Amino acid sequence: MRRSFSRAVLTIGIIVLTLAVAIAVGVYVLLSKADPLVDAEGCVVKTPKGELDLDIEQARIAATIAAVGERRRLPEQAIVIAYATAIQESKMYNVSYGDRDSLGVFQQRPSQGWGKKKQIMDPVYSANRFFAALVKVKNYQKLPVAEAAQAVQRSAAGYAYGPHENNARILSAAFTGRVPRAVHCTFPLKETPAAARAEEAQRDLTRALGAVSVPSIRRGWLIATWSVAHAQQYGLRRVAFDGITWSAEGWKNGGKAGSTRVELS
Repeated sequence: MRRSFSRAVLTIGIIVLTLAVAIAVGVYVLLSKADPLVDAEGCVVKTPKGELDLDIEQARIAATIAAVGERRRLPEQAIVIAYATAIQESKMYNVSYGDRDSLGVFQQRPSQGWGKKKQIMDPVYSANRFFAALVKVKNYQKLPVAEAAQAVQRSAAGYAYGPHENNARILSAAFTGRVPRAVHCTFPLKETPAAARAEEAQRDLTRALGAVSVPSIRRGWLIATWSVAHAQQYGLRRVAFDGITWSAEGWKNGGKAGSTRVELS
Protein backbone atom coordinates (compact mmCIF):
# COMPACT_ATOMS: atom_id res chain seq x y z
CA MET A 1 0.00 0.00 0.00
CA ARG A 2 1.42 3.42 -1.00
CA ARG A 3 1.59 6.08 1.69
CA SER A 4 0.13 9.50 0.80
CA PHE A 5 1.03 12.84 2.32
CA SER A 6 -1.55 15.47 3.27
CA ARG A 7 -1.23 18.94 1.76
CA ALA A 8 0.06 20.30 5.09
CA VAL A 9 2.77 17.67 5.30
CA LEU A 10 3.65 18.29 1.66
CA THR A 11 3.99 22.03 2.31
CA ILE A 12 6.26 21.41 5.27
CA GLY A 13 8.30 19.02 3.14
CA ILE A 14 8.74 21.67 0.45
CA ILE A 15 9.87 24.23 3.04
CA VAL A 16 12.36 21.79 4.54
CA LEU A 17 13.63 20.89 1.09
CA THR A 18 14.05 24.58 0.20
CA LEU A 19 16.01 25.21 3.39
CA ALA A 20 18.18 22.17 2.73
CA VAL A 21 18.99 23.41 -0.77
CA ALA A 22 19.83 26.87 0.57
CA ILE A 23 22.14 25.40 3.21
CA ALA A 24 23.80 23.16 0.65
CA VAL A 25 24.43 26.13 -1.66
CA GLY A 26 25.90 28.10 1.23
CA VAL A 27 28.20 25.25 2.20
CA TYR A 28 29.31 24.86 -1.43
CA VAL A 29 30.17 28.58 -1.66
CA LEU A 30 32.20 28.40 1.54
CA LEU A 31 34.06 25.31 0.41
CA SER A 32 34.76 26.76 -3.01
CA LYS A 33 36.50 29.70 -1.35
CA ALA A 34 38.48 27.52 1.04
CA ASP A 35 41.91 26.11 0.45
CA PRO A 36 41.27 22.98 -1.69
CA LEU A 37 44.18 21.15 -0.08
CA VAL A 38 42.91 21.37 3.51
CA ASP A 39 40.92 18.14 3.32
CA ALA A 40 42.55 16.64 0.24
CA GLU A 41 44.19 13.25 0.55
CA GLY A 42 46.12 11.48 -2.16
CA CYS A 43 49.25 11.55 -4.26
CA VAL A 44 50.08 12.87 -7.71
CA VAL A 45 52.82 11.29 -9.82
CA LYS A 46 54.27 13.51 -12.55
CA THR A 47 56.90 12.39 -15.05
CA PRO A 48 57.75 13.34 -18.64
CA LYS A 49 55.81 10.24 -19.74
CA GLY A 50 52.58 11.22 -18.02
CA GLU A 51 50.74 11.82 -14.74
CA LEU A 52 48.82 9.54 -12.39
CA ASP A 53 46.65 10.05 -9.31
CA LEU A 54 47.10 7.52 -6.50
CA ASP A 55 45.55 6.91 -3.14
CA ILE A 56 48.10 7.15 -0.35
CA GLU A 57 47.95 3.37 0.17
CA GLN A 58 48.75 2.82 -3.50
CA ALA A 59 51.69 5.23 -3.26
CA ARG A 60 53.05 3.43 -0.20
CA ILE A 61 52.88 0.09 -1.98
CA ALA A 62 54.49 1.51 -5.12
CA ALA A 63 57.31 2.93 -3.00
CA THR A 64 57.75 -0.39 -1.19
CA ILE A 65 57.97 -2.36 -4.44
CA ALA A 66 60.63 0.02 -5.76
CA ALA A 67 62.62 -0.23 -2.51
CA VAL A 68 62.54 -4.03 -2.53
CA GLY A 69 63.61 -4.08 -6.17
CA GLU A 70 66.49 -1.73 -5.38
CA ARG A 71 67.61 -3.92 -2.49
CA ARG A 72 67.71 -6.88 -4.84
CA ARG A 73 69.65 -4.77 -7.37
CA LEU A 74 67.13 -5.45 -10.09
CA PRO A 75 66.85 -3.47 -13.33
CA GLU A 76 64.01 -1.02 -13.75
CA GLN A 77 62.28 -3.39 -16.17
CA ALA A 78 61.68 -5.75 -13.23
CA ILE A 79 59.97 -2.92 -11.36
CA VAL A 80 57.83 -2.17 -14.41
CA ILE A 81 56.70 -5.81 -14.59
CA ALA A 82 55.90 -5.82 -10.87
CA TYR A 83 53.82 -2.65 -11.17
CA ALA A 84 51.87 -3.91 -14.17
CA THR A 85 51.15 -7.10 -12.24
CA ALA A 86 50.11 -5.30 -9.05
CA ILE A 87 47.80 -2.93 -10.93
CA GLN A 88 46.03 -5.81 -12.64
CA GLU A 89 45.84 -8.12 -9.64
CA SER A 90 44.76 -5.69 -6.90
CA LYS A 91 44.83 -2.15 -8.34
CA MET A 92 47.90 -1.92 -6.09
CA TYR A 93 46.04 -2.33 -2.81
CA ASN A 94 46.93 -4.82 -0.10
CA VAL A 95 43.62 -6.69 -0.24
CA SER A 96 42.74 -9.54 2.10
CA TYR A 97 40.56 -11.37 -0.44
CA GLY A 98 40.60 -12.61 -4.02
CA ASP A 99 39.88 -15.54 -6.29
CA ARG A 100 39.90 -18.68 -4.17
CA ASP A 101 42.62 -18.08 -1.55
CA SER A 102 44.45 -15.28 -3.39
CA LEU A 103 45.69 -12.47 -1.16
CA GLY A 104 47.64 -9.25 -1.10
CA VAL A 105 49.10 -6.91 -3.68
CA PHE A 106 50.04 -9.68 -6.12
CA GLN A 107 47.14 -12.01 -5.24
CA GLN A 108 49.47 -14.78 -4.15
CA ARG A 109 47.94 -18.02 -2.88
CA PRO A 110 49.01 -19.79 0.31
CA SER A 111 47.81 -23.08 -1.18
CA GLN A 112 50.26 -22.65 -4.07
CA GLY A 113 53.30 -22.21 -1.88
CA TRP A 114 53.56 -18.41 -1.85
CA GLY A 115 53.62 -18.28 1.93
CA LYS A 116 51.30 -18.01 4.90
CA LYS A 117 48.44 -15.51 4.89
CA LYS A 118 50.17 -13.19 7.35
CA GLN A 119 53.33 -13.21 5.25
CA ILE A 120 51.56 -12.52 1.96
CA MET A 121 49.70 -9.59 3.53
CA ASP A 122 53.09 -7.96 4.16
CA PRO A 123 53.95 -5.94 1.00
CA VAL A 124 57.70 -6.28 1.63
CA TYR A 125 57.40 -10.05 1.77
CA SER A 126 55.04 -10.33 -1.19
CA ALA A 127 57.23 -8.08 -3.37
CA ASN A 128 60.28 -10.16 -2.49
CA ARG A 129 58.44 -13.35 -3.41
CA PHE A 130 57.30 -11.87 -6.71
CA PHE A 131 60.81 -10.77 -7.66
CA ALA A 132 62.29 -14.10 -6.57
CA ALA A 133 59.97 -15.83 -9.03
CA LEU A 134 60.49 -13.24 -11.77
CA VAL A 135 64.28 -13.56 -11.90
CA LYS A 136 63.87 -17.28 -12.57
CA VAL A 137 62.03 -16.50 -15.82
CA LYS A 138 64.52 -16.87 -18.66
CA ASN A 139 65.28 -13.57 -20.42
CA TYR A 140 62.46 -11.84 -18.55
CA GLN A 141 63.91 -8.40 -19.35
CA LYS A 142 63.51 -9.04 -23.07
CA LEU A 143 60.02 -10.49 -22.87
CA PRO A 144 56.87 -8.39 -23.34
CA VAL A 145 55.70 -7.15 -19.95
CA ALA A 146 52.50 -9.21 -20.11
CA GLU A 147 54.41 -12.38 -20.95
CA ALA A 148 56.91 -11.91 -18.13
CA ALA A 149 54.14 -11.20 -15.62
CA GLN A 150 52.16 -14.22 -16.78
CA ALA A 151 55.20 -16.46 -16.39
CA VAL A 152 55.15 -15.60 -12.69
CA GLN A 153 51.42 -15.37 -12.03
CA ARG A 154 50.09 -18.12 -14.33
CA SER A 155 46.78 -16.28 -14.51
CA ALA A 156 43.74 -17.39 -16.46
CA ALA A 157 43.77 -13.94 -18.07
CA GLY A 158 47.47 -13.45 -18.71
CA TYR A 159 46.86 -10.96 -21.52
CA ALA A 160 45.42 -8.48 -19.00
CA TYR A 161 48.81 -7.29 -17.71
CA GLY A 162 49.84 -5.63 -20.97
CA PRO A 163 47.45 -2.64 -20.93
CA HIS A 164 49.00 -1.47 -17.63
CA GLU A 165 52.52 -1.13 -19.04
CA ASN A 166 52.38 2.62 -19.68
CA ASN A 167 51.18 3.38 -16.14
CA ALA A 168 53.78 0.98 -14.78
CA ARG A 169 56.53 2.89 -16.58
CA ILE A 170 55.30 6.20 -15.15
CA LEU A 171 55.40 4.69 -11.66
CA SER A 172 58.83 3.15 -12.12
CA ALA A 173 60.34 6.43 -13.34
CA ALA A 174 59.03 8.18 -10.22
CA PHE A 175 59.45 5.65 -7.42
CA THR A 176 62.88 4.34 -8.43
CA GLY A 177 64.18 7.90 -8.16
CA ARG A 178 65.05 8.22 -11.84
CA VAL A 179 62.80 11.29 -12.11
CA PRO A 180 63.38 13.62 -9.11
CA ARG A 181 60.53 15.12 -7.07
CA ALA A 182 57.97 13.27 -9.16
CA VAL A 183 55.62 12.35 -6.29
CA HIS A 184 53.66 14.79 -4.14
CA CYS A 185 51.23 13.62 -1.44
CA THR A 186 48.67 15.69 0.44
CA PHE A 187 46.60 14.81 3.48
CA PRO A 188 44.67 16.64 6.22
CA LEU A 189 46.94 18.07 8.91
CA LYS A 190 45.85 17.72 12.52
CA GLU A 191 45.48 20.89 14.60
CA THR A 192 48.04 19.44 17.00
CA PRO A 193 50.41 17.40 14.83
CA ALA A 194 51.97 14.34 16.40
CA ALA A 195 55.73 14.28 16.66
CA ALA A 196 57.39 13.02 13.50
CA ARG A 197 58.47 9.40 13.86
CA ALA A 198 61.52 9.67 11.62
CA GLU A 199 63.40 6.85 13.33
CA GLU A 200 60.47 4.48 12.89
CA ALA A 201 60.21 5.48 9.23
CA GLN A 202 63.90 4.80 8.72
CA ARG A 203 63.60 1.41 10.42
CA ASP A 204 60.75 0.34 8.15
CA LEU A 205 62.52 1.69 5.08
CA THR A 206 65.60 -0.34 6.03
CA ARG A 207 63.46 -3.46 6.13
CA ALA A 208 62.45 -2.92 2.50
CA LEU A 209 65.59 -1.29 1.11
CA GLY A 210 68.42 -2.55 3.26
CA ALA A 211 71.10 -0.05 4.23
CA VAL A 212 69.70 3.47 4.04
CA SER A 213 72.80 4.89 2.40
CA VAL A 214 72.90 7.36 -0.48
CA PRO A 215 75.68 6.30 -2.87
CA SER A 216 73.93 7.99 -5.79
CA ILE A 217 71.48 10.81 -6.49
CA ARG A 218 68.98 8.33 -7.92
CA ARG A 219 68.98 6.22 -4.76
CA GLY A 220 68.62 9.37 -2.70
CA TRP A 221 65.51 10.27 -4.65
CA LEU A 222 64.15 6.76 -4.20
CA ILE A 223 64.48 7.24 -0.43
CA ALA A 224 63.00 10.74 -0.55
CA THR A 225 60.06 9.53 -2.63
CA TRP A 226 59.46 6.58 -0.29
CA SER A 227 59.44 9.06 2.60
CA VAL A 228 56.88 11.34 0.94
CA ALA A 229 54.61 8.38 0.21
CA HIS A 230 54.83 7.37 3.89
CA ALA A 231 54.70 10.90 5.33
CA GLN A 232 51.15 10.60 6.66
CA GLN A 233 51.88 7.24 8.29
CA TYR A 234 54.90 8.55 10.21
CA GLY A 235 53.82 12.14 10.79
CA LEU A 236 56.51 13.58 8.53
CA ARG A 237 56.13 17.25 7.59
CA ARG A 238 59.40 17.74 5.73
CA VAL A 239 61.59 15.64 3.44
CA ALA A 240 64.78 17.23 2.09
CA PHE A 241 67.33 15.98 -0.41
CA ASP A 242 69.75 17.43 -2.96
CA GLY A 243 68.78 21.05 -2.37
CA ILE A 244 65.04 20.43 -2.65
CA THR A 245 62.50 20.15 0.18
CA TRP A 246 59.04 18.58 0.22
CA SER A 247 56.24 19.82 2.49
CA ALA A 248 52.47 20.11 2.29
CA GLU A 249 52.94 22.85 -0.31
CA GLY A 250 54.93 20.56 -2.58
CA TRP A 251 58.58 20.44 -3.63
CA LYS A 252 60.59 23.66 -3.37
CA ASN A 253 64.22 24.56 -3.92
CA GLY A 254 66.19 25.15 -0.76
CA GLY A 255 68.91 23.30 1.11
CA LYS A 256 72.27 21.79 0.33
CA ALA A 257 72.58 20.44 -3.21
CA GLY A 258 74.36 17.16 -3.80
CA SER A 259 73.56 15.97 -0.29
CA THR A 260 74.60 12.49 0.77
CA ARG A 261 71.61 12.03 3.05
CA VAL A 262 67.85 12.41 3.06
CA GLU A 263 66.57 14.51 5.97
CA LEU A 264 63.21 13.74 7.58
CA SER A 265 61.30 15.79 10.12
